Amino acid sequence: QAWYQYNTRCNKRQEHHAQVLDFVARTRCRQPRIGTRKLHYLLNMQADKTLNIGRDRLFNLLGEYRLLVPVKRAYHKTTNSHHRFYRHPNLLKPGPEQVTALEPEQVWVADITYLPLRSGTAYLSLVTDACSRKIVGYHVGENLQTENVVKAFRQALRRRKTTGPLVHHSDRGLQYCSVLYQSVHERNGITCSMTDGYDCYQNALAERINGILKNEFLLS
Repeated sequence: QAWYQYNTRCNKRQEHHAQVLDFVARTRCRQPRIGTRKLHYLLNMQADKTLNIGRDRLFNLLGEYRLLVPVKRAYHKTTNSHHRFYRHPNLLKPGPEQVTALEPEQVWVADITYLPLRSGTAYLSLVTDACSRKIVGYHVGENLQTENVVKAFRQALRRRKTTGPLVHHSDRGLQYCSVLYQSVHERNGITCSMTDGYDCYQNALAERINGILKNEFLLS
């Protein structure tokens, strides 16, 4: 009796593991480098509750089958903060006057990331809505010239559906502080906000979007 129960438990465990691994395989067809924590969240959000699994158990299972995604540590500088242009204050910094995105098109965050190509490097400029997490503007350029970066901003403005107050948040890079980029702010009545140092966490959402695109969708 005990041996039978043990075999039954082993068979159920193996069947459960097979279902989980099948879900992981199907998910990674769409997002090849999606990590274990997000897979754990997705598994436990499924209507089929037989897919539920503990986080540590999932880590162990994927580790057993060598399906854990290694973290990339590549670094490529895209921000030049050493310039003569004015740096705007950080309006998203915690405090009594902190601006918070409660609805779409109240706060946009912008950033630039590199895309390695066989023939060299391209640069992806992104503008993301802080509330909906939707990419509202993007442009891929061959260099870091402001003319390329501002195209993503203009695309976002063309797609804009509301006319209420809008804050544009970015790092203190040369492109965002430039006369050309700031003139787009002024013509459209947009308030500018910038990180007040070199801490990437002050533009965390934009950095996170970059990471998702490059790590989970293999854009790097």
